[in-house]
Amino acid sequence: MINTQKLFERIISAPLRFGAYKSGVIKVEDISLDASFRSMCESNACGAYGKCYMCPPDVGDADLLMAQVGKYDYALVYQTVSELEDSFDFEGMVEAKKKSYPLAQSLREVFEELGIKSVLHLGAGGCGVCECCAKIDGEPCRFPEKAMPSLEAYCINVSELARSAGMKYINGQNTVTYFGAVLFKIGGEENE
Repeated sequence: MINTQKLFERIISAPLRFGAYKSGVIKVEDISLDASFRSMCESNACGAYGKCYMCPPDVGDADLLMAQVGKYDYALVYQTVSELEDSFDFEGMVEAKKKSYPLAQSLREVFEELGIKSVLHLGAGGCGVCECCAKIDGEPCRFPEKAMPSLEAYCINVSELARSAGMKYINGQNTVTYFGAVLFKIGGEENE
């Protein structure tokens, strides 16, 4: 029998050990999904549209991805907050985002150690595992076991996700906040 409270305590504390600012577990049914978020990806504001396997259009159809979200019971939501020189510190934003990638990869190990096999890792913006996605060179993904699609690619409303998890979407002047989530399902043989 799984002690859910103790399991959640371990899950919530993990991102904090790896440098997250806050973390919490919510029910997946509390996640706001909206297919119109895909249009943000299509606008290519980040420059990754069509250039990364984990970004649209390659990551998959919006409706199918939203349906996939519904297959999980809970989501570990975590955020990183970094100071910037000013609100135009683009280099600082990029560096802060790069710092979130090792945290996300460390959470893979935590869920493996806990024996939770039914998981979906979603990060902030593009994948970030490789400096340049293999898609650019027409090659297959170099690290499919580490590749991570974004929350936005799955049509998750990140500002609502923050609110559902009891977190601020914006954490003050001259800061940048990035979110990640691990959707998971507990129970069954693989987790006992």
